[in-house]
Amino acid sequence: MGIVTVDDLTQAIKNSIDDSHAMVEEQAYELAHHVLNFFGYSDRIIDNVLEPEDRDAFYMLEDAGILTTEREETTLYDGREWRIHYWLFKRDKIADLMVNSRTSTASTAGDDFTYADLPDDVWQRGGDGAA
Repeated sequence: MGIVTVDDLTQAIKNSIDDSHAMVEEQAYELAHHVLNFFGYSDRIIDNVLEPEDRDAFYMLEDAGILTTEREETTLYDGREWRIHYWLFKRDKIADLMVNSRTSTASTAGDDFTYADLPDDVWQRGGDGAA
């Protein structure tokens, strides 16, 4: 996948939202445009440029699998450690979401876990006195 366009990201955002929280095309487009204004032609931006409202949107896109974070640590001249946090596009996930909705990719992924999937006996306390 080359450069992520507004249309590409709009489609990925729309497809990443499940049906119960459907996002209209215009909202997805505005979010995609807003996010791409930070990234420009880059795949990575520094977290410090974000306002709290922007960061909330980035966390939502991280939950959808569209963005991810990474951290870099460096030593300052006085010996202190400094952490720099970045946001990155997950191009493979964006490309996948452009053609598949989240519900279809989630059903094929098979790695969704819920506590409801556990049998009832796991909630029973053992008779050996262990807590």
